[in-house]
Amino acid sequence: MKWNRQAMDVGEAQQRLLSHVRLQSSECLELRHAFGRRLAEDIIAAHDVPHFVKSGVDGFAVKSDDVRGAGIDNNPVLLEVIQTIPCGTIPTLPIGQGQASRIMTGAPLPVGADTVVMFEMTEDREIGGKRFVAVMKEQEPRRNISFIGEEMKENEYLFGTGQRINAGEASLLAAFGYEKVNVFEKIKVAIFTTGSELLDIGSPLQPGKIRNSNLYLLTCLVQEAGGEVVHFAMLPDQIEQAKKTIYDVIDAVDLIITSGGVSVGDYDIMADFFNELEGTLFFNKIAMRPGSVTTAGVSRNTLLFGLSGNPGACFVGFKLFVLPVMYAMHGKKDPYPHKFRAYLKGDFTKGNVFTRYVRGRSFIQDGRVFVEPVGKDQSSVSLSIKDSDCLIMIPPGGRGKQDGDFVEVMKL
Repeated sequence: MKWNRQAMDVGEAQQRLLSHVRLQSSECLELRHAFGRRLAEDIIAAHDVPHFVKSGVDGFAVKSDDVRGAGIDNNPVLLEVIQTIPCGTIPTLPIGQGQASRIMTGAPLPVGADTVVMFEMTEDREIGGKRFVAVMKEQEPRRNISFIGEEMKENEYLFGTGQRINAGEASLLAAFGYEKVNVFEKIKVAIFTTGSELLDIGSPLQPGKIRNSNLYLLTCLVQEAGGEVVHFAMLPDQIEQAKKTIYDVIDAVDLIITSGGVSVGDYDIMADFFNELEGTLFFNKIAMRPGSVTTAGVSRNTLLFGLSGNPGACFVGFKLFVLPVMYAMHGKKDPYPHKFRAYLKGDFTKGNVFTRYVRGRSFIQDGRVFVEPVGKDQSSVSLSIKDSDCLIMIPPGGRGKQDGDFVEVMKL
């Protein structure tokens, strides 16, 4: 099976994975500890917004009939100011004919008023020791007023299960009094990097050795996706030791990600591990470049991913397969990376029998969206990962794509 692998389409492989996804359990957290987590419940508006009639500007609350015909060129309308209404207080006096209340933005509208005149359209006056306001412009009813339920009605749908709590979501949840929310538990992940050539990050370089950068690449990607790495280790090229290490933790985690060892070399032990998997092998070859040897399966209800040891291929494999699974485990309705179409900047004539996912960057020029490859398109190159915001999809065939061609792009 190491040699005779059947390549599976990317979409089919993604669907096969998602059919085995189980939602994470939920936990109740205080809102201030829930930032970046995904909701495990639907949220509705607990009350109308606003829940009282309020002023939308700093100005004067008046009766619109009293200011009809007011203007700078003719005599302004004089109204007696009977009270000041700061934000957060309740008006004590109703507005009668010929009266006005000085009011601040967000303060409740006094009874009798039906419009608010901005300060900029008025002048303060004092006559006989009393405060007046001169209104310089006619104002129609209901102007500069926010009415009950204008922004949102009570019981209106606010957020759905799977919604990530970012700054805007946190602000709304707080506004509706959601001091605690139910969120999905973080996904517990074990990461195993394979290869006797790997060095710890703090080790000095040695001939034939490289530092274990994939551990840090995958750890960051896992954390960005809402997971936490609870186990990690470097595995030597010894199949029995690898089996023992993995099966020692398999029941304590939700996902296992391995990096390296899934190709056809003499020391690619993870290919042997997946071929002998105590469970179900979903696929061990994908019709894509880079990362065609990406592998996945399930054992003891834990999903396992075998990603390429080449950093570029490892990155692409995570984005295409691991990330959608993690999103789905947290209830995200559309877990796949979003796609769009753009114009290719420059030629990419490197064809392949499989679809090629090229790390690229997107930009707007003359009102059109363009994408261009970044760095060398080699699976072993990691420098371009930091500059990529998309994957440019080059369809199979020998021609590739030319400058100005329309291409399909996957947003990262």
